[in-house]
Amino acid sequence: MIITVSRQMGSLGDEVAEALSSKLNWELITRSDLIIRFFADVTDAQQKHMLNESAKYYLTELKGYGTYRDLLEQSLYDLAGVQSAILVGFGSQVIFADDPQALHVRIVAPERTRLNRVRKQFHVTEAEAEQILAVADKKHKRFVSTVFGADLTDISHYHITLNTDNLSVDECVTAIVALKDEHEFRNRIRYESEEDETIEHLSEASLFRNPSEAEFARILDMYRIEWKYEPKTFPVEWDAEGNITLAFSPDFYLPKFDTYLELTTMSQKYVTEKNRKLKRVRELYPGINIRIVYKKDFISLLERFKSVGNGTREDGT
Repeated sequence: MIITVSRQMGSLGDEVAEALSSKLNWELITRSDLIIRFFADVTDAQQKHMLNESAKYYLTELKGYGTYRDLLEQSLYDLAGVQSAILVGFGSQVIFADDPQALHVRIVAPERTRLNRVRKQFHVTEAEAEQILAVADKKHKRFVSTVFGADLTDISHYHITLNTDNLSVDECVTAIVALKDEHEFRNRIRYESEEDETIEHLSEASLFRNPSEAEFARILDMYRIEWKYEPKTFPVEWDAEGNITLAFSPDFYLPKFDTYLELTTMSQKYVTEKNRKLKRVRELYPGINIRIVYKKDFISLLERFKSVGNGTREDGT
């Protein structure tokens, strides 16, 4: 997985990226790292200098590689294929814009806050700090615009924008890690749905169909058990043309326990139908862990889940 970090100067973006790298134990890669890592064998000292100083130089032809930008993009794609990494700057949010596994973060702060930080960092006057920020903002924007034809300030490039005027570095890291975990889970469910031809619903809001589901969700929250509402639908019967005629959508999924739960407060007639669907799911999708839960069993079941240690499923495996 790749996390890209775009930041304004004075926004603590570099500090957030470094802390995130330490938290996740992922490699942190900056523009200077890229030049050493990907261009060392194909450039001389003058060419390296130009890559450091000129955005337009990335569009220069490099024999056997297309342009420097082409080599940069391919090198990063190759890297992403073998490891996770945090990429800071250099238009990485544009390079990985179409990668569903990538997560794009923008770190910003109000100009006054940025000015104060720059003054403190460089021990300069207000006017000097304004000049430093103006040059940095101009160069950052020009690089992405020149090399990739994109506006780095366009919020549509990012999954999340964090304002460090009101957030600490640690709070930003916590938010990004939580988003990363959710992003990975969503991608896993989507991939599994494509593989087994089920239907995922994670893009939809959690609108409970009946009060018992809302009650169960509140209880899960009380016990601090992570849950997803109806994340997948399992088709179990089709007509002659291949249209789905019967499907099973478990009410809840508990990621920690890799378990789907279907609640029921209905009559025996509907319970029998649910059991029939459940039997078909187990036949068609072996390895899927699904349980039907009666309302009277809510608390006892959750007590059992709560007592299970990290990494151990409710069935004891």
